[in-house]
Amino acid sequence: MSVSIKPLEDRIVVKPLDAEQTTASGLVIPDTAKEKPQEGEVLAVGPGRFDDEGEKRIPLDVKVGDTVLYSKYGGTEVKYSGEEFLILSARDVLAIIEK
Repeated sequence: MSVSIKPLEDRIVVKPLDAEQTTASGLVIPDTAKEKPQEGEVLAVGPGRFDDEGEKRIPLDVKVGDTVLYSKYGGTEVKYSGEEFLILSARDVLAIIEK
């Protein structure tokens, strides 16, 4: 999926993945009881922030296509072209999920 949003500095554009619809025992979870998803796919990555001297960019650890785990209330929710995205700082990303 290609996105025309280009994040600045150490920011990342993430498409949140849908939360589980049913429990392990087969119960369906209604929308009002669902928790906010904490997992998503990275769609765009900024160039990185500058170091303390302002001379070199520090590259990010994530790349486009990675599935990441991010902090529950981190980032800014954005609607663009009818879709919902999350713009996170690199510090809000907790881990990369390897499948």
